[in-house]
Amino acid sequence: MATTTGHTVKAFDDDLRTLRALVSEMGGRAEAAVTDSLEALVRRDLDAAARIVEDDKKIDALEAEIERQVVRLLALRAPMADDLREVLAAMKIAGVVERMGDYAKNIAKRVTVLQDAKGIEPLSILPAMGRLVSEMLREVLDAFAKRDAEQAVEVCRRDRAVDDFYNSVFRTLLTHMMENPHTITASTHLLFIAKNLERIGDHATNVAEMVYFAATGRQMAERSRGANSVTTEN
Repeated sequence: MATTTGHTVKAFDDDLRTLRALVSEMGGRAEAAVTDSLEALVRRDLDAAARIVEDDKKIDALEAEIERQVVRLLALRAPMADDLREVLAAMKIAGVVERMGDYAKNIAKRVTVLQDAKGIEPLSILPAMGRLVSEMLREVLDAFAKRDAEQAVEVCRRDRAVDDFYNSVFRTLLTHMMENPHTITASTHLLFIAKNLERIGDHATNVAEMVYFAATGRQMAERSRGANSVTTEN
Protein backbone atom coordinates (compact mmCIF):
# COMPACT_ATOMS: atom_id res chain seq x y z
CA MET A 1 0.00 0.00 0.00
CA ALA A 2 1.26 3.48 -0.83
CA THR A 3 0.71 4.92 2.67
CA THR A 4 3.82 3.42 4.27
CA THR A 5 5.40 6.28 6.25
CA GLY A 6 3.94 8.10 9.22
CA HIS A 7 3.93 11.37 7.27
CA THR A 8 2.12 9.78 4.33
CA VAL A 9 -0.42 8.09 6.57
CA LYS A 10 -1.20 11.39 8.31
CA ALA A 11 -1.52 13.19 4.99
CA PHE A 12 -3.88 10.51 3.71
CA ASP A 13 -5.97 10.67 6.89
CA ASP A 14 -6.19 14.45 6.52
CA ASP A 15 -7.34 14.04 2.92
CA LEU A 16 -10.01 11.55 3.98
CA ARG A 17 -11.26 13.93 6.67
CA THR A 18 -11.50 16.70 4.10
CA LEU A 19 -13.43 14.41 1.76
CA ARG A 20 -15.84 13.35 4.51
CA ALA A 21 -16.39 16.98 5.47
CA LEU A 22 -17.25 17.92 1.89
CA VAL A 23 -19.73 15.04 1.62
CA SER A 24 -21.24 16.05 4.95
CA GLU A 25 -21.61 19.69 3.87
CA MET A 26 -23.14 18.67 0.56
CA GLY A 27 -25.59 16.34 2.29
CA GLY A 28 -26.50 18.98 4.85
CA ARG A 29 -27.32 21.43 2.09
CA ALA A 30 -29.44 18.86 0.26
CA GLU A 31 -31.27 17.95 3.46
CA ALA A 32 -31.98 21.63 4.17
CA ALA A 33 -33.19 22.11 0.59
CA VAL A 34 -35.75 19.31 0.99
CA THR A 35 -37.07 20.70 4.27
CA ASP A 36 -37.04 24.32 3.13
CA SER A 37 -38.76 23.59 -0.18
CA LEU A 38 -41.71 22.02 1.62
CA GLU A 39 -41.87 24.87 4.12
CA ALA A 40 -41.89 27.30 1.20
CA LEU A 41 -44.73 25.30 -0.36
CA VAL A 42 -46.85 25.32 2.78
CA ARG A 43 -46.23 29.04 3.40
CA ARG A 44 -46.51 29.98 -0.31
CA ASP A 45 -43.13 31.70 0.16
CA LEU A 46 -41.91 32.58 -3.34
CA ASP A 47 -38.73 34.29 -2.11
CA ALA A 48 -37.68 31.20 -0.13
CA ALA A 49 -38.42 28.99 -3.14
CA ALA A 50 -36.25 31.20 -5.34
CA ARG A 51 -33.37 30.99 -2.84
CA ILE A 52 -33.57 27.18 -2.85
CA VAL A 53 -33.34 27.12 -6.64
CA GLU A 54 -30.36 29.48 -6.56
CA ASP A 55 -28.60 27.62 -3.72
CA ASP A 56 -28.68 24.40 -5.73
CA LYS A 57 -25.63 25.78 -7.53
CA LYS A 58 -23.67 25.41 -4.27
CA ILE A 59 -24.58 21.71 -4.12
CA ASP A 60 -23.40 21.30 -7.72
CA ALA A 61 -20.13 23.08 -6.88
CA LEU A 62 -19.53 20.78 -3.90
CA GLU A 63 -20.03 17.72 -6.10
CA ALA A 64 -17.41 19.05 -8.51
CA GLU A 65 -15.00 19.70 -5.63
CA ILE A 66 -15.51 16.19 -4.27
CA GLU A 67 -14.75 14.73 -7.68
CA ARG A 68 -11.52 16.78 -7.82
CA GLN A 69 -10.52 15.61 -4.35
CA VAL A 70 -11.18 11.97 -5.26
CA VAL A 71 -9.09 12.19 -8.43
CA ARG A 72 -6.29 13.82 -6.44
CA LEU A 73 -6.46 11.13 -3.74
CA LEU A 74 -6.37 8.31 -6.27
CA ALA A 75 -3.43 9.85 -8.11
CA LEU A 76 -1.32 10.81 -5.09
CA ARG A 77 -2.18 8.22 -2.44
CA ALA A 78 -3.12 5.11 -4.43
CA PRO A 79 -5.50 3.87 -1.70
CA MET A 80 -6.30 0.17 -1.49
CA ALA A 81 -8.91 -2.12 0.11
CA ASP A 82 -11.06 -0.33 2.72
CA ASP A 83 -9.64 3.09 1.93
CA LEU A 84 -10.27 2.70 -1.79
CA ARG A 85 -13.88 1.67 -1.16
CA GLU A 86 -14.46 4.72 1.02
CA VAL A 87 -12.95 7.12 -1.51
CA LEU A 88 -14.98 5.71 -4.39
CA ALA A 89 -18.12 5.64 -2.23
CA ALA A 90 -17.66 9.35 -1.49
CA MET A 91 -17.63 10.16 -5.19
CA LYS A 92 -20.69 8.01 -5.90
CA ILE A 93 -22.55 9.42 -2.90
CA ALA A 94 -21.84 12.96 -4.10
CA GLY A 95 -23.49 12.15 -7.43
CA VAL A 96 -26.57 10.76 -5.72
CA VAL A 97 -26.84 13.68 -3.28
CA GLU A 98 -26.63 16.08 -6.22
CA ARG A 99 -29.72 14.41 -7.69
CA MET A 100 -31.49 14.74 -4.34
CA GLY A 101 -30.75 18.45 -4.46
CA ASP A 102 -32.26 18.58 -7.94
CA TYR A 103 -35.46 16.98 -6.64
CA ALA A 104 -35.65 19.57 -3.86
CA LYS A 105 -35.12 22.30 -6.46
CA ASN A 106 -37.96 20.84 -8.54
CA ILE A 107 -40.25 21.01 -5.50
CA ALA A 108 -39.29 24.65 -4.95
CA LYS A 109 -40.03 25.49 -8.58
CA ARG A 110 -43.62 24.27 -8.12
CA VAL A 111 -44.30 26.73 -5.28
CA THR A 112 -45.19 29.43 -7.81
CA VAL A 113 -47.78 27.34 -9.65
CA LEU A 114 -49.26 26.14 -6.34
CA GLN A 115 -49.42 29.60 -4.79
CA ASP A 116 -53.24 29.64 -4.93
CA ALA A 117 -53.83 25.94 -4.19
CA LYS A 118 -56.11 25.57 -1.17
CA GLY A 119 -58.17 22.87 0.45
CA ILE A 120 -56.16 19.93 -0.91
CA GLU A 121 -55.55 17.49 1.93
CA PRO A 122 -52.17 16.04 0.81
CA LEU A 123 -50.72 19.56 0.92
CA SER A 124 -50.73 19.17 4.71
CA ILE A 125 -49.43 15.57 4.54
CA LEU A 126 -46.40 16.15 2.31
CA PRO A 127 -44.27 17.94 4.97
CA ALA A 128 -44.42 14.79 7.13
CA MET A 129 -43.22 12.72 4.18
CA GLY A 130 -40.50 15.29 3.61
CA ARG A 131 -39.36 15.04 7.23
CA LEU A 132 -39.04 11.28 6.87
CA VAL A 133 -36.83 11.42 3.77
CA SER A 134 -34.78 14.26 5.30
CA GLU A 135 -34.15 12.10 8.36
CA MET A 136 -33.09 9.22 6.12
CA LEU A 137 -30.63 11.47 4.32
CA ARG A 138 -29.20 12.79 7.59
CA GLU A 139 -28.87 9.29 9.05
CA VAL A 140 -27.24 7.76 6.01
CA LEU A 141 -24.64 10.53 5.86
CA ASP A 142 -23.98 9.98 9.55
CA ALA A 143 -23.53 6.27 8.78
CA PHE A 144 -21.02 7.17 6.07
CA ALA A 145 -19.05 9.40 8.44
CA LYS A 146 -18.94 6.63 11.07
CA ARG A 147 -18.59 3.73 8.60
CA ASP A 148 -21.62 2.25 10.37
CA ALA A 149 -23.01 -0.64 8.32
CA GLU A 150 -25.87 -1.36 10.73
CA GLN A 151 -27.12 2.21 10.59
CA ALA A 152 -27.06 1.97 6.81
CA VAL A 153 -29.25 -1.12 7.00
CA GLU A 154 -31.71 0.74 9.24
CA VAL A 155 -31.99 3.54 6.67
CA CYS A 156 -32.89 1.00 4.00
CA ARG A 157 -35.60 -0.45 6.21
CA ARG A 158 -37.25 2.98 6.44
CA ASP A 159 -37.64 3.18 2.68
CA ARG A 160 -40.71 0.94 2.85
CA ALA A 161 -42.43 3.60 4.98
CA VAL A 162 -41.65 6.19 2.28
CA ASP A 163 -43.16 3.94 -0.39
CA ASP A 164 -46.26 3.41 1.72
CA PHE A 165 -46.48 7.15 2.32
CA TYR A 166 -46.31 7.83 -1.40
CA ASN A 167 -48.96 5.24 -2.20
CA SER A 168 -51.28 6.81 0.37
CA VAL A 169 -50.75 10.31 -1.04
CA PHE A 170 -51.24 9.02 -4.59
CA ARG A 171 -54.57 7.39 -3.79
CA THR A 172 -55.77 10.38 -1.77
CA LEU A 173 -54.93 12.75 -4.60
CA LEU A 174 -56.56 10.51 -7.19
CA THR A 175 -59.79 10.48 -5.16
CA HIS A 176 -59.57 14.23 -4.62
CA MET A 177 -59.18 14.89 -8.35
CA MET A 178 -62.19 12.73 -9.20
CA GLU A 179 -64.35 14.47 -6.62
CA ASN A 180 -63.02 17.97 -7.36
CA PRO A 181 -62.09 18.22 -11.07
CA HIS A 182 -61.21 21.91 -10.71
CA THR A 183 -58.19 20.90 -8.60
CA ILE A 184 -56.69 18.51 -11.16
CA THR A 185 -53.83 20.83 -12.16
CA ALA A 186 -52.81 21.62 -8.59
CA SER A 187 -53.22 18.00 -7.52
CA THR A 188 -51.01 16.85 -10.38
CA HIS A 189 -48.24 19.17 -9.23
CA LEU A 190 -48.62 17.82 -5.69
CA LEU A 191 -48.37 14.29 -7.08
CA PHE A 192 -45.09 15.19 -8.77
CA ILE A 193 -43.83 16.61 -5.46
CA ALA A 194 -44.73 13.37 -3.68
CA LYS A 195 -42.89 11.45 -6.40
CA ASN A 196 -39.84 13.66 -5.95
CA LEU A 197 -39.85 12.87 -2.24
CA GLU A 198 -40.24 9.17 -2.94
CA ARG A 199 -37.24 9.31 -5.26
CA ILE A 200 -35.18 11.11 -2.60
CA GLY A 201 -36.01 8.22 -0.26
CA ASP A 202 -34.88 5.76 -2.93
CA HIS A 203 -31.62 7.64 -3.36
CA ALA A 204 -31.05 7.64 0.40
CA THR A 205 -31.27 3.85 0.34
CA ASN A 206 -28.87 3.76 -2.62
CA VAL A 207 -26.40 5.74 -0.52
CA ALA A 208 -26.99 3.33 2.36
CA GLU A 209 -26.03 0.42 0.11
CA MET A 210 -22.83 2.23 -0.86
CA VAL A 211 -22.03 2.90 2.80
CA TYR A 212 -22.64 -0.74 3.66
CA PHE A 213 -20.30 -1.92 0.89
CA ALA A 214 -17.62 0.61 1.82
CA ALA A 215 -17.74 -0.52 5.45
CA THR A 216 -17.98 -4.28 4.93
CA GLY A 217 -16.82 -5.11 1.41
CA ARG A 218 -20.11 -6.97 0.90
CA GLN A 219 -23.26 -6.11 -1.02
CA MET A 220 -26.36 -5.45 1.05
CA ALA A 221 -29.24 -7.89 0.59
CA GLU A 222 -31.81 -6.66 -1.92
CA ARG A 223 -34.64 -4.71 -0.34
CA SER A 224 -38.36 -4.96 -1.12
CA ARG A 225 -40.65 -2.06 -1.93
CA GLY A 226 -43.81 -1.10 -0.08
CA ALA A 227 -46.88 -3.19 -0.61
CA ASN A 228 -48.66 -2.50 -3.91
CA SER A 229 -46.18 0.24 -4.65
CA VAL A 230 -47.25 2.69 -7.33
CA THR A 231 -44.43 3.09 -9.86
CA THR A 232 -45.49 6.11 -11.89
CA GLU A 233 -42.47 8.18 -12.91
CA ASN A 234 -42.03 11.95 -12.78
